[in-house]
Amino acid sequence: MQSQIKLYYKNVTAEVIGAEHGITVSQLKALAEKSSPLISQLNEERKAGQTPYRGLPYNTQIAQQVKDLVGQLKEDCENLVVLGIGGSALGNIALQTALNPYMYNLDDTQRAGPRLFVFDNVDPEQLASFLGWVSDKLDKTVFNVISKSGRTAETASQFMIIRQLLLDKLGPEGLQSQVVATTDAKEGTLRKIAADAGFRCLEVPQGVGGRFSVLSAVGLFSAAMCGIDIDSLLEGARDMDDRVSCEDFYKNPAALNAAINYHFYKRGKKISVIMPYSYSLKDLADWYRQLWAESLGKAEDLKGSKVHIGPTPVKALGTTDQHSQVQLYREGPNDKLFTFLQVENFDTELKIGPAPDCASELGFLAGKDLSTLLNSEKVATEYALLVDRRPCLTVVFPEVNACTIGQFIYLYEVTTSFAGALFGINTYNQPAVELGKEATFALMGRAGDEYEKLVQQIRSLTKIDGEFLV
Repeated sequence: MQSQIKLYYKNVTAEVIGAEHGITVSQLKALAEKSSPLISQLNEERKAGQTPYRGLPYNTQIAQQVKDLVGQLKEDCENLVVLGIGGSALGNIALQTALNPYMYNLDDTQRAGPRLFVFDNVDPEQLASFLGWVSDKLDKTVFNVISKSGRTAETASQFMIIRQLLLDKLGPEGLQSQVVATTDAKEGTLRKIAADAGFRCLEVPQGVGGRFSVLSAVGLFSAAMCGIDIDSLLEGARDMDDRVSCEDFYKNPAALNAAINYHFYKRGKKISVIMPYSYSLKDLADWYRQLWAESLGKAEDLKGSKVHIGPTPVKALGTTDQHSQVQLYREGPNDKLFTFLQVENFDTELKIGPAPDCASELGFLAGKDLSTLLNSEKVATEYALLVDRRPCLTVVFPEVNACTIGQFIYLYEVTTSFAGALFGINTYNQPAVELGKEATFALMGRAGDEYEKLVQQIRSLTKIDGEFLV
């Protein structure tokens, strides 16, 4: 593997930021002793098939099914529309932002596939604006509806609108030809709809939650359609799998990363800020937020005790948020762990032009590469935080490509598993999500006595009281 991302952790240590806020040598040794048995435990769980997401980089059948379907559809497809939410959308967006040009959708010369649109919300103005544009292009547009069950209200509603539009404009045959369903292999509402309409289908793997699914057909289909090298993406994940399976704690980036996050959480730094210094990496921060929040925010531990645990993930973007958040980060409460994403070599270099004659004081910038400025800003921000004893990690990308993105995704998925084991919680469930879903069903008129009762409860708590409107 020529190009590997690395985790740099010196700037969380007491050597750099002092013993009050940094990790001492003895504390790191204690973390190693606590974490090392978990490496073996997670490796055994993986062998027993208890963490199915870890097998995705090796699943050649999924990759081949995706490639075969792309071969059938890509030539006649000018627009690819993903209908999904949460784990059915964030990974798709992150891969597109990371691995395709900024102007991909607008500039035909920069595009190696169809335009990509991902709808992960149900805002009527957003969708109506898009439908007004795409309505006369439906025969060149493929809709990929992603839902394991098919009962997710947001995705189901989007699909029902698109389904009617396709039926009205292209008829049943057009509906069949322009929709790809990514869903459960055997059962569920979307699987039933797909069978009835004759849709082409891809599978959501059994036992893989949405937030861990980007390296399955859920994320690979849109990536491959848009010209991303999914073989390299999976190769990078396999390379990282070797590294995060290593039983030497000090050589295992996922174990180290999780242990450091765990240490600072237990010492009052319960906010985890991830800050890419690269526009292409910015949506990996959104993907990470769901992975971290949904996996680690739990009311109970594995013994059933109430713990209400979970670090709060926050995204920032360098250099943008130096001008909006760093004031708080430096002088506000020291309750955060910062993780920078830094790119050593950018694909494109832009040189800064000469300073105007009337502004010679800008001359020090002239002739420098813009990437040099960007990375100098990262180092400067990190330095300013370290001066104020704020712990900082950095994930170093030698370059951004499909291989290194695959490494990052897999690193953070396994880091999440390690963190969950350290906290002693179930990393893979999401019980708190269900009540909001059920409440939405009730408010939208789903039949059943239990939903009628739930509507009454909802309204008793949420009805607007005019006395409190000012």
